[in-house]
Amino acid sequence: MPRSLVTIDVGAIRRNARLLAGVVAPAELWAVVKADGYGHGAADAARGALEGGATALCVATVGEALALRRVKQDVRIIVLGPAADDEIAGAREARLELVVSDERVPEGIDVHLKLDTGMGRWGLAELPEPVRGVVGLMTHLATSDTDPGFARAQLERFLEATGPYARRYVRHVANSAAALALPETRLDAARCGIALYGIDPAGEDAGRWGLEPALRWESEVIQVRRLAPGASTGYGRRFVAVEETWIGIVPVGYADGFRRDMTGTEVLVGADRAEVVGTVSMDALAVRLAAPVETGAPVTLVGDGITLEAHARVAETIGYELACGIRTSGERSTREVVG
Repeated sequence: MPRSLVTIDVGAIRRNARLLAGVVAPAELWAVVKADGYGHGAADAARGALEGGATALCVATVGEALALRRVKQDVRIIVLGPAADDEIAGAREARLELVVSDERVPEGIDVHLKLDTGMGRWGLAELPEPVRGVVGLMTHLATSDTDPGFARAQLERFLEATGPYARRYVRHVANSAAALALPETRLDAARCGIALYGIDPAGEDAGRWGLEPALRWESEVIQVRRLAPGASTGYGRRFVAVEETWIGIVPVGYADGFRRDMTGTEVLVGADRAEVVGTVSMDALAVRLAAPVETGAPVTLVGDGITLEAHARVAETIGYELACGIRTSGERSTREVVG
C-alpha cells in the first residue's frame, strides 16, 4: 500500500446527488465542484454529480471552469467568484456563466446578478434592473448551518428584491445546509457542495440525511514501539507515557493534510480505534495501541466510521477545510460502485 492512499467513491457521489436531487425537486440540483471538488477531484465529482441528476456545475474561478470545460463539453458551468476583466473573453468563448457582484455586466455572456443580503462579502447592495444577458438572480446564505433565523431573514430580503422577476430568471439561494434543512430556500435551483461528498454541512453525522462519505484515506503501521514509563514520542514530548505503552508509527503527517491540531482524534488500526498521541509531524503520526500489532497493519484515517466531521471537531475546524487540505501526491484511486 502507498504510505498515504486516498480513494474516491464516485458511486457515493452519484448516490448523494440522486438523493439531493430528489430532496430539492422540483428545483434543479447544481453541483458545486470548486476547490478540485472539495479535494475529491473536480472531474470525477462532476461526473458522479451529473450522473446522479445535477443539471449544472458551479466553481469558484474562471480557471477552474476552463479546466472543467475541457472534460465537460456540454454542461452548464457557473463561475461563482469574481472574474477579472482579462478573463471575460476566455469565459465567453468557453460558454461559461459568470456571477456579477458589481455594476459592471459584461456583454455577450450569460450572467447571474448576486445580491448581498447579509453575507457581507461579494454582492450588490441593491438589485438593479436586469439587463440583456442576465439569466439568474442569486444570493449567498451566511448562517444556514448555524442560525436559520438569519438565513430566513436573508431569504426574505432576496424574495422581496427579486419578486418582480420571479418568472423571468432562475433564482437560486440554497447551499447544502439550506437545501437539506430549509425547504423554503430551494426556489428554482439549489447549489449543493459539501453534502454532495457525504460530509454534513453542520459538522454532525451525514448519515442522518442518508448521505455517504465519498472519501476514504488509508495508511499502515510502519513501526511498533514500547514506551517505558517516562518515555515520550514526538516533538516537544507532548505525550509522555505514565505506564508501559505500545504505540504505532504511521507514515502520514501534516504535509499530507493530517493536521497538527488533530492530535487526540481517533483512527482505526485494523478494526480497533486508536487515539492519535503526541505531536503530529510533517510525515508521521503516533497512535496509542491496546496491544502490539504487526508492522504493515492497516490504518484507516477516514472511512469505516472514522469521519472528517469527527476529526474536525477535535481540530476545532470544519470538514470542508480538512477535505480540501488532504494532499494525495498522485497516490489516489477512484473506484466505481454500482448504484
